[in-house]
Amino acid sequence: MKKSFLLVCAFVLAFATQAQITTPQPSPSQKIEQKVGLTDVTLEYSRPSMKGRTIMGDLVPYDKIWRTGANANTKITFSEDVEIGGKPLKKGTYAIYTKPGINEWEVYFYTDTNNWGNPEIWDDSKVAAKATAKTEQMPMNIETYTMTFDDVKNDSVMLGMLWEKTYVGVPIKFNTDKSVSASIDKVMKGPNANDYYAAAVYYLESGKDIKQAKTWIDKSIEMNPEPAFWQMRQKSLIYAKSGDKKGAIEAAKKSMELAKKAGNEDYVALNQKSLKEWGAM
Repeated sequence: MKKSFLLVCAFVLAFATQAQITTPQPSPSQKIEQKVGLTDVTLEYSRPSMKGRTIMGDLVPYDKIWRTGANANTKITFSEDVEIGGKPLKKGTYAIYTKPGINEWEVYFYTDTNNWGNPEIWDDSKVAAKATAKTEQMPMNIETYTMTFDDVKNDSVMLGMLWEKTYVGVPIKFNTDKSVSASIDKVMKGPNANDYYAAAVYYLESGKDIKQAKTWIDKSIEMNPEPAFWQMRQKSLIYAKSGDKKGAIEAAKKSMELAKKAGNEDYVALNQKSLKEWGAM
């Protein structure tokens, strides 16, 4: 009898172990990694769906702290210091909480990231940064809660939050120019052709001293006996912005010639377009 009982127990246990069912999460998690300038940004959050429910002002109440997603804390990590709401925020990981309103949201970057949902007791001293963002109405419903990195530039990004017909964007600023300028100053004590090229292109794209960019691109080309078509393309753009149209046209023609030899039709088309704009075709 005892042996039979043990066999039955073993059978039931084995069946129970094998009968476990794995089902999809109702609010699946998402992880997004974004490089902004020189900073790595990582966003981790869970994504609930509408499922026929009214969201804003109902499932997500107005004027109350919301976990900004589902399940564990929505977390954002910065590899370098940033700026939010006009104030500096140290590099590290923060929980994102919001207080939704009809016309605007308050967005909090909270130092305690180990909560499941909202903290049991809200602690204002743990709010490392705060921003206020206007709401915008979408023309259609966003079924599943979505967070995005929009309008990515060298020194800024928009952290977007979308659900139902509501969009909220929080601008985040980065110290890219300070870091790059320090790097340029250091490297320019003994630069090579690639250093001159990188510095020149950065100055062009960042709207900095175009005369300095022109000097650096010239040095880069001089040090490189066989410049590539994309390098000559940047030279033409720098010359054009500096007001040297003749030099820009010469560089664009050289870039187009090199691009044809390399079989790169995209750069051929780009140079043709520029030459037409500059009255050379």
